[in-house]
Amino acid sequence: MDLSTTYLGMKLPHPFMPGANPWGLKLDKVRQLEDAGAAAIVMPSLFEEQIIKESLATTNAMDTPAESFAEALSYFPNVDEFRIGPHEYLETIRKIKEAVKVPVVASLNGVTKGGWLDYAKLMAQAGADALELNVYYLATDVNETCKAVEARAIDMVKTVKKAVKIPVAVKLSPFYSSLPNFAAQLAKAKADGLVLFNRFYQPDINIETLQTERVLHLSDSSALLLRLRWLAVLSGRINASLAVSGGVHALADAIKAIMTGAHAVQMVSAVLRNGPQVIQQIRTQVAEWLEQHEYESLAQMQGSMNLMRSPDPSAYERANYVHLLQTWKA
Repeated sequence: MDLSTTYLGMKLPHPFMPGANPWGLKLDKVRQLEDAGAAAIVMPSLFEEQIIKESLATTNAMDTPAESFAEALSYFPNVDEFRIGPHEYLETIRKIKEAVKVPVVASLNGVTKGGWLDYAKLMAQAGADALELNVYYLATDVNETCKAVEARAIDMVKTVKKAVKIPVAVKLSPFYSSLPNFAAQLAKAKADGLVLFNRFYQPDINIETLQTERVLHLSDSSALLLRLRWLAVLSGRINASLAVSGGVHALADAIKAIMTGAHAVQMVSAVLRNGPQVIQQIRTQVAEWLEQHEYESLAQMQGSMNLMRSPDPSAYERANYVHLLQTWKA
């Protein structure tokens, strides 16, 4: 069965790969992922905060008063919270490229247009085959407009695309007032692909200590539904590859993601829970399912249930909301 797909202009034997996760920095884990049949390796993010903090440290060592430097660093996460620094990250790209034959996708995570974006070029020079630009941002300023938030992200994409020749995917959150329009603007800014979606890790509150607590829960299949809707809406309507990230744990999840338009299927929680072999399991199961349902290739199924091709387009639109609320029974 032909499971081949094209993602970010790269011809891949199938769409299944790990998404950005801590294993992407460990050579032994990366080799295991390749042995399990991963179509590509997506590395975890290098953060804007890491790059700026290292830059501030270098400046301080040369000519900045200690008091000023200490105050500046207080705005950033503790250095111990980062697994590796910017230079180590670049060296890890080189080592992974030497260790595996599949494409390596580096990841850069930030929210402002600044010098830290120069690392996109350094990542390409280190050997990355593609770049995932993660624009994880939560607007909390009541004076900041949605237009300003979107314009900043678009400027970041334009800056990175001017700096590198490798393909660039933008990893988005679902929280934009008009996601389809924003996606179209990103494609117009030459983004080669979109990754749907970034997960917002919500803080919890300890009511006894009156402290906010950081909580991380791995996803399950229920997380996929949001991704399916927007995959279906965007598929075939923007000139960019689409990847799904979040909620793919089983055969049915993978089939649904591809039917709604995914060119790549990124798995993180499933890999962390079940090990690298889950990639091979899903790949084998999808091939068997396609054969049983008389498909000639994965491409034949890709996008077959998107908004334009679905037998019931209203299921992705407001009509679905109205129908569910009016017909629910206890």
